[in-house]
Amino acid sequence: MTSTNSPNLIGNIEQWPIAGSFTISRGAKTEAVVVVAELRQDGFVGRGECVPYPRYGETPDAALSALLAMRDAVANGLDRTALQAAMPPGAARNALDCALLDLKAKRSGRRIWDLLGRRAPEPCVTAYTISLGSPQAMAGAAAKVAHRPLLKVKLGGDGDGERIVAVRQAAPQSQLIVDANEAWTEKNLETNLAACAAVGVTLVEQPLPAGNDRALARIDRPLKVCADESVHDRASLEGLRDRYDAVNIKLDKTGGLTEALAAADAARDLGFDIMVGCMVATSLSMAPAMLLTPFARFVDLDGPLLLAQDRANGLHYEDSLVYPPDAALWG
Repeated sequence: MTSTNSPNLIGNIEQWPIAGSFTISRGAKTEAVVVVAELRQDGFVGRGECVPYPRYGETPDAALSALLAMRDAVANGLDRTALQAAMPPGAARNALDCALLDLKAKRSGRRIWDLLGRRAPEPCVTAYTISLGSPQAMAGAAAKVAHRPLLKVKLGGDGDGERIVAVRQAAPQSQLIVDANEAWTEKNLETNLAACAAVGVTLVEQPLPAGNDRALARIDRPLKVCADESVHDRASLEGLRDRYDAVNIKLDKTGGLTEALAAADAARDLGFDIMVGCMVATSLSMAPAMLLTPFARFVDLDGPLLLAQDRANGLHYEDSLVYPPDAALWG
């Protein structure tokens, strides 16, 4: 439809309590803090959500400021192609990129995957995360969700061999993937990988710190290893081929769905398996990432399942099966 008004960009910070707490090697948190972008035009509202990540020097206030600094550019017709050059990759650009896409879909009355010429997402199995803790605590958490087909186990360094054995014993039928969040060292790398392989772990995510992961190219890896903090956008892919078998694509790292789709296409061309990941956030963060799931080997979009409450019109989950978003939510 033809517009008679310029888009109006609104941004805000929201807090969503986590059910219990969420713990990884870098610490624990009890709420998800997200930044939401809203674009209002001709009675339509397009939305996008991001999670600023301290690991990359991001804060909610800084992300909101970066987002609102784009108000004039948006009012003057900034589209998602121009956005890629106007903002650096990161959380703030993700929120705006997804809001632009949602507004496009809302105004057209068509689903965003049709507008982008992409395969429509279908229901798929998502991982469910077991937070880092003592072997006993992690076994207890795993036992409660042992019916789920795919568990993502957070590890953190010393004692990880005991942790993964405890989880496997508590969930003997579940497929396990492990996320060390950069907590392993060259000294314990092979021991920890061997412990994971011994209990049938399928994939280990980011065992060594980004920028200090060359050891992965020198060892005989007993199972697949996935880059997370070591990969951001397309430009980071080529240099990872000798160290990793898979890459975790997250919209908050790529700076939105536009670059995430391009990065996923490039990663597949380079022979990487694709993992679609998320931060702990609401369904508004997960919904755009569903467009990556048709060609993903692993899907990790359980963020809303870890919250005490999701937003209205959130994604539908049947245990670990996640369904594509309704248009009322996004896209």
